[in-house]
Parts: sequence; C-alpha cells; structure tokens
Amino acid sequence: MFTGIIEAIGTIRALTPKGGDVRVQVATGKLDLSDVKLGDSIAVNGVCLTAVALPGDGFWADVSRETLARTAFADLKPGSRVNLEKALTPTSRLGGHLVSGHVDGVGEIVAREDNARAVQFRVRAPRELARYIALKGSITVDGTSLTVNAVNGAEFELTIVPHTLAETIMADYRPGRRVNLEVDLLARYLERLLLGEKAAEPQSGGITESFLAEHGYLKN
Repeated sequence: MFTGIIEAIGTIRALTPKGGDVRVQVATGKLDLSDVKLGDSIAVNGVCLTAVALPGDGFWADVSRETLARTAFADLKPGSRVNLEKALTPTSRLGGHLVSGHVDGVGEIVAREDNARAVQFRVRAPRELARYIALKGSITVDGTSLTVNAVNGAEFELTIVPHTLAETIMADYRPGRRVNLEVDLLARYLERLLLGEKAAEPQSGGITESFLAEHGYLKN
C-alpha cells in the first residue's frame, strides 16, 4: 500500500526485454534507499513494482505483459522522469489516501492552463472508470494523490499547486499525454457492498441505474 505522496522524482535508466516482458532500471534520485531491501515494493508512476536488484543508486524491477498492457508504462523510455514512492509502513503519515499501486486504467491529459500560481489540468478517464470519480473525491494520477475539483462525464479537473508541480512529474504534462489512474479504493468497495447477495453472481457491468432503482436507491 501507498499514500500517493510522491517522495522523489526518478529517471528510467534502462528498459531491457527479458523472456517476453521487460526489466526496468530506475535511478531513484533523492529517494532514500537505506531501508529498502530486495523484494520491497516501490511505486513508479503509481505502478507497484518489486525491487529485484539494488545497485546503490536505484533499483531494477520486472514489468509484466499485463502491466505493460494496462498502464502507460509502455510509453516510458530511457530518460523519462517518473514519480517514486516507497511502500507505506505502520508509522507513515497518511498524507494522501490509501493507494494500492494497481492501476485501474489509462487516462489522457486533454487541457492545461494556468490558474494564478497553480496549473489547471483536465483529464479524460476511460468511460468504465467515470462512475468512481466524484467531486472533491480522491484520485491517483501517476501515483500522486489528488483531489477532483470538477467532473463532467468521464472528464475531471485538477488544480495543482506549485509545490506539487515541483515535487512530481506533473510539470511535464501536456495535452495528449497518457497517465496512470487509480480510483479511490472506498468507491470500489462501496460498489461491491451495494451489490449485496448479487455480488456472488456473475456481473456484466457493475451497478446500473436499473439496479439502484430496483433496490430503492433512486426515488421518483
């Protein structure tokens, strides 16, 4: 588990094909690796990866085909900057929100504009994730815990303050860039709980409007 509070900006040093998937080397910059050991988890742009080698100034990790297919990791190349966060410990402050490091889908930056000293981003999420994104709710973008400031269909807006721009890779974002999205875990669990006994049955599309009406959650 993670908090979504980025600890350092790293750099992709190498991407090496290996047995049908990829091994990645990440230079970790100012990230303190003194308490990291082999097998520990580090989130790279919100993707939970396992350290398989620790050369001293970074780490190596394996990236599966599944991860390459379901995230924007395939867009990275040597020299790409990435957000880094070590796994949550029992003594960590939960400054953001609970983040699993399992990406739900890939979004796209569709607009960027200055807003005083902050920067306003509009992001388009996959349609199937739209129901989990709520005004003033939490969402993780490339591993960064953020607050949703507006929602319109599958698009949502973020206001990023100067500190976050300086401490994450968000300053690099331009329209057209693909980003990893993880929705709030609470929204996922709430949807499952609302299914009640139907949770044990095969589901085709999650909770629908007709399901909510049938169970009294919508009133005429």
